[in-house]
Amino acid sequence: MLLKRVLVAIVLLPIGLAAIIAGGWYLTALIAFFMGFAAREYVTLFRLGGSQPSAILVVGGTLLFLIGRTINGFEGAPWMISLLILLSMTYHLVTYERGRDQAGTDFTVTLGGMFYIGWIGAYFISLRNLPDGLWWIMVVLPAVWFADSAAYFIGKRFGRHHLSPRLSPKKTWEGYLGGIIVGVLLTAGFSAILQTWAGANSAITPLRGALIGLVMGIFPTLGDLGESMVKRQAGVKDSGKLLPGHGGAFDRVDSWLWAVVIGYYMVLWLWS
Repeated sequence: MLLKRVLVAIVLLPIGLAAIIAGGWYLTALIAFFMGFAAREYVTLFRLGGSQPSAILVVGGTLLFLIGRTINGFEGAPWMISLLILLSMTYHLVTYERGRDQAGTDFTVTLGGMFYIGWIGAYFISLRNLPDGLWWIMVVLPAVWFADSAAYFIGKRFGRHHLSPRLSPKKTWEGYLGGIIVGVLLTAGFSAILQTWAGANSAITPLRGALIGLVMGIFPTLGDLGESMVKRQAGVKDSGKLLPGHGGAFDRVDSWLWAVVIGYYMVLWLWS
């Protein structure tokens, strides 16, 4: 399992790095690929749990948010949000008329998918498009990986107290806290390296990297637990089989969804 995870990471890392450096539609295409699969997996998970969200609206809404964010940022958001809400209500009114008694609940699940995966996922693009966004996104995403990896190994060796027994029995407080500490240190060090590459006028500094590492160690774990909640409700281990050793797309982006939106507003409010 570990070997598969490493091999897949080796293949995907240069692809992801190239898309991040290129930005624009190259990045949008890559994010759309993963978010589209994640949205479809979201639908499948809830259908296993008894709900019937609309796949075409969840996936289509996700892609619409990504395309809109690429074209004009948040400018087109009001009409997109309004359109998707009305289309979703219309669709589920029809399904109720055709005999689906839980159509009202399905309506909320449909909206939840397109907003959680599509609207939040589009912050990958928003973060990249900030001033120095290339460097910021290369701080935020590794910060999550540093903290997650450290939490796994520290928890496996020293973990005694369960963090969330029902949602994720293998996560421990020892791993979680260790991941935060290691994440802060590694992100600060990595930011120092990026600062030398970005130049003296870059907004990236080790201190700011440490703060991002702290926040990314604390909060994106909730994205992981949130996805676990959906999987537990559906009674499955992985959201899909897209990536050998890693599970589905939703399994891979669960923490990053939280990271990119939090990272975007940290950079926007604190350092722009």
